[in-house]
Amino acid sequence: MDELNGKLIACQILITGLIARVANEQRDPLRFLTDFRDEIKAVVGGVKIVGMDNTDRVRATAQRTVDELFSLMKPPSSD
Repeated sequence: MDELNGKLIACQILITGLIARVANEQRDPLRFLTDFRDEIKAVVGGVKIVGMDNTDRVRATAQRTVDELFSLMKPPSSD
């Protein structure tokens, strides 16, 4: 289980870096990140989850993960 958690954390870091890289190339990085976060949250809210009794718990965990992922990103510096 620890190996799986480590791989998931590594995947989150990789995705966070990729999103930040794309955002930095945009004219308005904060707007891009906000729009992208909203799109991802909509996808998580609408994705069909089968094979589980408690899909609300899985969906809530996924939503928290999205929030965590985007909370790791800081606004661009004013330098």
